[in-house]
Amino acid sequence: MTEVTELVVEWRELARQVAQTTCKLDKALQDRHGLGMSEFELLDRLAEGSANMRMQELGEAVHLTQSALSRAVARLEKDGFVTRGMCESDRRGVSVCLTEAGRSRWEQALPTHRSVLAESFHAP
Repeated sequence: MTEVTELVVEWRELARQVAQTTCKLDKALQDRHGLGMSEFELLDRLAEGSANMRMQELGEAVHLTQSALSRAVARLEKDGFVTRGMCESDRRGVSVCLTEAGRSRWEQALPTHRSVLAESFHAP
């Protein structure tokens, strides 16, 4: 097998693992907590950080397009898990802030998320 072929095989295996884990995460989080995987990732980044991030920084952290990010944040805002407002340091920017309800939902969903990751990457 050539080096290029080996790289392609490795890439395909990595892509398969990511896709499979993404599907498992999305299903488990939706079924148990009413959250999509992207929504959980946003809550996770906010909860582990300062609980307040600029939309641009948040989008870069979770690797979502601007439109996907806007839709996910809108769903979280509708459910009362985040609020959006103008950035104090830059009036052109929008910040996203985790609410107490959002932190509570994140805390409830966190064990599910970490369990699926453990099953996916540490399975025999």
